[in-house]
Amino acid sequence: MGVHYIEGGNPGSNSKDIEFFRRIRELKLRSKLTAFGSTRRKNSSCEQDVNLKHLIESGAQAATLVGKTWDFHVHTALQTTLDENLAMIYESLAFVKNSGMEALFDAEHFFDGYKANPEYALAALYKAKEAGAGWIVLCDTNGGTLPGEISEIVSRVVSVIDAPIGIHAHNDCELAVANTLAAISAGARQVQGTINGYGERCGNANLCSILPNLQLKMGYSCVTDDQLKMLTNAARYVSEIANVHLAVNQPYVAAPHSRIKAAYTSRPS
Repeated sequence: MGVHYIEGGNPGSNSKDIEFFRRIRELKLRSKLTAFGSTRRKNSSCEQDVNLKHLIESGAQAATLVGKTWDFHVHTALQTTLDENLAMIYESLAFVKNSGMEALFDAEHFFDGYKANPEYALAALYKAKEAGAGWIVLCDTNGGTLPGEISEIVSRVVSVIDAPIGIHAHNDCELAVANTLAAISAGARQVQGTINGYGERCGNANLCSILPNLQLKMGYSCVTDDQLKMLTNAARYVSEIANVHLAVNQPYVAAPHSRIKAAYTSRPS
């Protein structure tokens, strides 16, 4: 279908993900296989971080590292200093990139972080850029940001960060598709999403709606016409694998509504 990156999970989290990365090498994917992980642990080195080691040994061409950009989470979740978190971001991405992998940065809770402390949220992005991140992806992790806010904040980021920007939207307010399209209009150029919007809580951004909207409604060249025609079959195929019924009212890829037929028999009065 022309998908550029396929994120295969966290090779350091469980045995099934490790097995996935071992077996996926046999497929010779056209897409770039991406391994997911996090920045190094606080007050440690990348060389000693087991999760980063698993990322590099996964055989994936790229690694996506998630890092904190909201000062609140740095203090409460990581329980470390703002400067140490910036060092974790820079050193981890540089470590991955120096290993020969493409490095992507998922800026976790970026929009909440930006609204609370824009200077620090942007500082985290600057560190990712300095480390050589190929993509800096802004994450609406709670899914609570509105399209107007997305547009305004992404426009600001694009104006000050000289690096390719992506968008990762969750659907907790039923706005993941709208927020993704708003981000693209504001200058983002990578979309992270899932087929049929599958994901935790209320789901992720639905690529089956985003892709045709970008290509057919907004004039972006994302895939070929033949690849776009594969979208319906892909949506149904993934729904079968997931054992989740494809919603009959899902835009673009849902099955045509069956015509309800009724037969009437006249009865004697």
